[in-house]
Amino acid sequence: MAVTTRRQRWAVLAVVVAALAAGAVLRGLLDGPGSAAIGLKRFVLHAQPKQTAPVSFVDSDGAPMQLDHLRGKVLLLNIWATWCAPCREEMPSLDRLQAKLGGPDFEVVALSIDNDAKGLAQVKAFYSQVGIRHLRIFQDPTASAGFNLGTAGVPTTLLIDRQGRELGRLTGAAEWDSEDAIKLVRRTISP
Repeated sequence: MAVTTRRQRWAVLAVVVAALAAGAVLRGLLDGPGSAAIGLKRFVLHAQPKQTAPVSFVDSDGAPMQLDHLRGKVLLLNIWATWCAPCREEMPSLDRLQAKLGGPDFEVVALSIDNDAKGLAQVKAFYSQVGIRHLRIFQDPTASAGFNLGTAGVPTTLLIDRQGRELGRLTGAAEWDSEDAIKLVRRTISP
């Protein structure tokens, strides 16, 4: 019996060591050689890209859109709400990231899940109040995007490749215009 228990312990230890090694490899992809951390420690990079679920929303004029309409660009999809304090705090950094890297190859998609009758107006007022100038206004009037994408709360930010596949995600607020976040996005735009 002791031999079996010892073998089981070694098997468990081997699994733990393998998991730690895999985590180190993923951190290396995020951090780069010699880097202690990129400031996005909660960012989870998937071992394999995942196809994203269909997501419908409206633009600032209330015109219907789909996430697929933006395919061909690398996207940083941020699910947020005007009533969410951490969301409000990180929004300026997302705006600065869009100003710095946004263009034909990359876009920050800040998707509000404010879903009451005044949702779009609330988002527009917030952008004006805080001075958001570079992000387009997108709103999910059904607040179903988070559910469809399997988010655990707001804010949640997904890094999506040009084929519409999720490469990784971060739940919670982050400084998206930090040097390390910019490196992550640039590596995704130009692998």
